[in-house]
Amino acid sequence: MGEALNQFVAEAQGLAAHFDPHTVFSIGGWEVTQYVVWLFIALAVTFAVVLISAKKLQLIPTNKFFNTVEYGYEFVNKSIAEDVIGNGFKQHVPFLATMFFFILICNILGLIPGFKTATGAISCTWALAAISFVYFNYYGLKKFGLLGYFKNLCPSGVPKPMVPVIWFLELFSMIIRVLTLAVRLYGNMLAGHMMLAIFGIATTCFIQQALFAGSMDLIAGLPSIAWFVLLVLMYAMECLVAFIQAFVFAILSASYVNTATHAH
Repeated sequence: MGEALNQFVAEAQGLAAHFDPHTVFSIGGWEVTQYVVWLFIALAVTFAVVLISAKKLQLIPTNKFFNTVEYGYEFVNKSIAEDVIGNGFKQHVPFLATMFFFILICNILGLIPGFKTATGAISCTWALAAISFVYFNYYGLKKFGLLGYFKNLCPSGVPKPMVPVIWFLELFSMIIRVLTLAVRLYGNMLAGHMMLAIFGIATTCFIQQALFAGSMDLIAGLPSIAWFVLLVLMYAMECLVAFIQAFVFAILSASYVNTATHAH
């Protein structure tokens, strides 16, 4: 058991390096990492899912996969866009649905052994957060104009001496949203996949010790059962997290659109 534990510690210490971005190829000085490659793979899969599902729309759906996609769109339409944004929500449904499905597919792809999740890289989540940031600010500026939009940051009814303080805090809160969106998605996905890797390494080390030790060390094999159970439970949890993180990103984006396009 001690040998299996030492092997586990040795392999786990170098685990972080497996999640570092590595250049796959370069284009005109632009280094393309494995996460960028998987970002475009997820984009292609998203296009395929949406386009094929759109062509297979039926009044009474019979295909479970297409029915799930349609349910996902209705979920974004009703539970995210309409409930959070309210008046004028329809024009924002395509954007929110795109972000939801794209992030969900990125997360799901990362759960397939041997695949990478693009949302496990901070550069990719920064890009997604920046798109959301530009989007809700654009519609806020479009509706209220430059002066009106920034004036709207401070709610009406605030005592005049407090206006500069509240305005500054609201401005800072608005700017930092791009950070919170990026870090929340990245942190949850990276941490979850690292935990899966740790449980996988532990399970493998103890099973190998039990099977290949000269004396068939069953004592070393018993902990592998516990590690395997934890691995299965963690995998099931990550499947749920894949959906939750896509939902959280979409609903926060909807909340920011609501704040930007409605007077306080």
